[in-house]
Amino acid sequence: MKVLMLGWELPPHNSGGLGVACYQLCEALAKNEIDLEFILPYKAEHNIGFMKVTAARPAGVLEILKSGIAYDSYKYVFKDGHSETKDIYSQSKLYEQAVADMAQNMSFDIVHAHDWLTFRAALRIKAKTGCPIILHVHSVESDRAGGKSGNPLVREIEEVAMLSADSVIAVSELTKKAIVRDYSIPEEKIEVVYNSIDSSTLEPADDNNAYRYLQQLKDNGYKIVTNVGRLTVQKGLVNLMHAVRIVVEKLPNTVFLVVGSGEQYQELIGLSADLGIGANVVFTGFQRGKTWRDSFSISDLFVMPSVSEPFGLTPLEAGFYGVPSLISKQSGVSEVLRSALKVDFWDINEMANQIVGALRSQSIREVLKEELDKELMTVGWERPAGQIKQLYERHLSGVAA
Repeated sequence: MKVLMLGWELPPHNSGGLGVACYQLCEALAKNEIDLEFILPYKAEHNIGFMKVTAARPAGVLEILKSGIAYDSYKYVFKDGHSETKDIYSQSKLYEQAVADMAQNMSFDIVHAHDWLTFRAALRIKAKTGCPIILHVHSVESDRAGGKSGNPLVREIEEVAMLSADSVIAVSELTKKAIVRDYSIPEEKIEVVYNSIDSSTLEPADDNNAYRYLQQLKDNGYKIVTNVGRLTVQKGLVNLMHAVRIVVEKLPNTVFLVVGSGEQYQELIGLSADLGIGANVVFTGFQRGKTWRDSFSISDLFVMPSVSEPFGLTPLEAGFYGVPSLISKQSGVSEVLRSALKVDFWDINEMANQIVGALRSQSIREVLKEELDKELMTVGWERPAGQIKQLYERHLSGVAA
């Protein structure tokens, strides 16, 4: 079975969890004897042996280079020698045109597209070939807008694409409900396939933590609470800062480590100063490699206060490094992760209370960790890959999904 996979990023050139989920899912599908070709909007070295990775190059373009951290930071080098950067919608349109041209000379049985940036390309292929298309929804526009309506152009793309698709995959029941609510897609057309994590891809922590100043504070009785992710309205960091103020009043020897970048970076720094907690919050910016994993291992508690999180891999990643989590009830991972503290994203007082309770009680953290260890032993991509393979087979056999 040959599957044409359309996606926007893969490690190590990813800006967040989307690329990680795509990579690990594809690796699991390849183990299920699925022949994969993954088309990206940029050219880069990935060193992936289990599938073919191809750059979508539009007519007239010599090269597309990833020029920054963000998922839309691509530089287009044209054959006449000049180069341009384009807005995200223009990038999606160029990707659509390039993929449609490439598909005419390719052989495949199924098209599997990830998130709105690739959905128009999948529709073009379906219109030209009649090939079944499956749209994998890792988030909808209302998620990214923090519960608001968001960009109408993106909403239109999502709605038209999902109405036209043969099947839609949602990464959680939360996401499925959002798809039905926002776009009136029939429930029977949507299959929930939870994200997971391949712990073998995570390098273990060592004894030489990069955050030495935090380690010194811990040696002197401080507690460290960490958040890792994009600094956007979706992630609920403004509410977290207000909860931090309450925590610091009760436990002054607490430091919050905020790892990531995004449009709210300066806003959050200013807010922490306005709230009088600037000395207790450390903003690291975007991190990879050792500094990324050390941000987990230095922690006593991981916090994910997202306003609307379709899934959320970071609590599972934190668990691999032995750190329990407090997560919002408005997250997909809360549907499957039993060994985590949970709170409504808007309930700042309860968020603070649970953080304080966990930091004050080592026994609570130890119980959470013990239960988390048991859960992580059963986590993997085998089941999600099996579900998706069955979905492929149903479509190829002519049986409705």
